[in-house]
Amino acid sequence: MRGLRYQSDKDEFVLVRALPIPTVVKGYDVLIKIWIAGLNPVDAKIDQWFSAIPPNVPKSMWVPGVDGVGEIAKVGSAVVDWKVGDTVLYHGDMFRPTGSLAEYAVQDSRTLVDLGGIHNRVSPSIAAATPCAGWTAYRALVDKLQLDGTKKHDSILILGGAGGVGGFAIQLAKHFGVPTIIATASTAKHDYVRMLGATHVIDYLTENVVQKVMGITKQQGVPVALDTVGLVDNDVLAASCLGYEGQMVELVVTVRPEQYPDAFIKGLSFHQLSLGSGHRNGAKAQKDLVRAGTAFTKLLENGSVLVPKYKCIALEDAGRALKEMRKQRTTGKIIVRVAGMSV
Repeated sequence: MRGLRYQSDKDEFVLVRALPIPTVVKGYDVLIKIWIAGLNPVDAKIDQWFSAIPPNVPKSMWVPGVDGVGEIAKVGSAVVDWKVGDTVLYHGDMFRPTGSLAEYAVQDSRTLVDLGGIHNRVSPSIAAATPCAGWTAYRALVDKLQLDGTKKHDSILILGGAGGVGGFAIQLAKHFGVPTIIATASTAKHDYVRMLGATHVIDYLTENVVQKVMGITKQQGVPVALDTVGLVDNDVLAASCLGYEGQMVELVVTVRPEQYPDAFIKGLSFHQLSLGSGHRNGAKAQKDLVRAGTAFTKLLENGSVLVPKYKCIALEDAGRALKEMRKQRTTGKIIVRVAGMSV
């Protein structure tokens, strides 16, 4: 099969035309014929986490890619809820060597989302663009910040509004009725971020984000904030914009409450979120992953959330795209046509 292999000694993504088709190695696994894969920063930044892969996992033929859509080609002995021919969407385990950037991938069947019932309304290409970014945004705003009706907040700050997670978070905040949606983005991307639903956009390169947020909120600060970027001290920036008993979700680095101004005096709270933790923390974690994926896909189906800007590329171009993604200048989403499906 054709696939993109990560060559760690050279930090290169190499297209290989004769990779072995992976086998189902666990009872709950399924073999998936990949149609479309989605590219994500976690795939691009494999150089930062490749050394953390357990020593018993083979690395010589490592295929990256955590997001994919395809058709089940084979099921393991313990699989009961899926059959050959089912159309599925998934966010995979980054620590497994059989990723979506190849014609076949192996995934745990307990973390798959059914696309069969909505296939005619959500195209595989749109679906593949969403898991890592969309499901993360959903879990941050719903599971952590409870914006889906459990709590009503008058404003939210989203750092990185033009990226994948940030763009979906803006749409979700609008869907959940948050009246003031503040996002950061470079000036060139302001129109795009406003189109997604942001009511205020701050150029983090030229403007003082904390001062701007305080001005917008009449010096009260925002009740909730989401950091999707994780650059140096971005977590400090997000926390500094919070008001009394504000809450922040951090997606990239580990929270550091002792570094945040007045964290104790304000009674601030901090959440950590890793979508991939759904693969390594038992049955409840798997169910949380599937629940978020199913709920987000339904929002896609009814038009509440859109993928307004995406680019489809060939598998041959995926390596270059991943390297470019490391510069953190990507707007919207990139999907990869792998095999057997037109987009």
